[in-house]
Amino acid sequence: MKTETAKVMHEVCGKPMLWHVMDACSTAGVRRLVVVVGHGKDAIMDAFGDLEGITFVEQVEQKGTGHAALVCESALGDFEGQTIVMAGDMPLVTAETLTGMLEENASSGDGVTLATSVFDDPGSYGRIVRDAAGSLTGIVEAVDCTEAQRGIKEVNISYYCFDNRRMFDALHRITPNNAKGEYYITDAVRILLEQGHGAGALPTVKPEDAMGVNDRSDLAEINRLMQQRIQGGWLARGVSIVDRATTWIEADCEIGSETVVHPFSHVSCGARIGGGCRIGPFALVAEHEEVTAGDTVGPVSTAGASFR
Repeated sequence: MKTETAKVMHEVCGKPMLWHVMDACSTAGVRRLVVVVGHGKDAIMDAFGDLEGITFVEQVEQKGTGHAALVCESALGDFEGQTIVMAGDMPLVTAETLTGMLEENASSGDGVTLATSVFDDPGSYGRIVRDAAGSLTGIVEAVDCTEAQRGIKEVNISYYCFDNRRMFDALHRITPNNAKGEYYITDAVRILLEQGHGAGALPTVKPEDAMGVNDRSDLAEINRLMQQRIQGGWLARGVSIVDRATTWIEADCEIGSETVVHPFSHVSCGARIGGGCRIGPFALVAEHEEVTAGDTVGPVSTAGASFR
């Protein structure tokens, strides 16, 4: 990212990408949020420390995904129930995906349930390996795939729903037998299968929803995809957007039905717009600004010149 800012604090449609992940979790009914922090921890804790039910755990040594989950034992070790584990840099995750994992895991009684995706080009993703009956038998990293396994298009995107107690038992059994000397959370899936606790995978995630952020180009693409999702949601609720390409609506705002948003308009996060309003063209509804039902927000002016 070429930045001193923690990756998960970069904004997607007006909110840090971590906010989108936590919002999906909360919408899916997750009651406790445990955030593993390292680089940039102070900014993350300052931004989200006031949220109800949140705990921060520091991963002092960066020893892999399995280790990141294991350091949460101090916060979750006594918990009886389901634990979702996922990365904070995947802001396009949906509450529907998480709810599906929770429901399938509860129904099956498996030690872990994954949500997976099917890619035309699986690239460097780990492959989901199934037996003839379609049951999950393992996850094979791309570098370790046989020629036949490289042709598998269903991939692991690192969305997990574990039985909490069995998760920590498996995490303690992981050994870092790899070139990086890291503890991989995928080994916990293997261990649960070997112990007969069961593991399942749901290929329900759209490829675009599985996208994470590794650089500024990814961030720009995720902003574009999130903007499409946000606008689509408002259209479905009875808001008219005259030209989607020249409109920007940030996350966590409210717009009443029958409101029309005209081209070259920007609605900031936290804005509250009543029903039957006219926004723009060339309008800015500022952060946390309130627009009364039936009102018109006219063009903004720049450098003393008006667009009227």
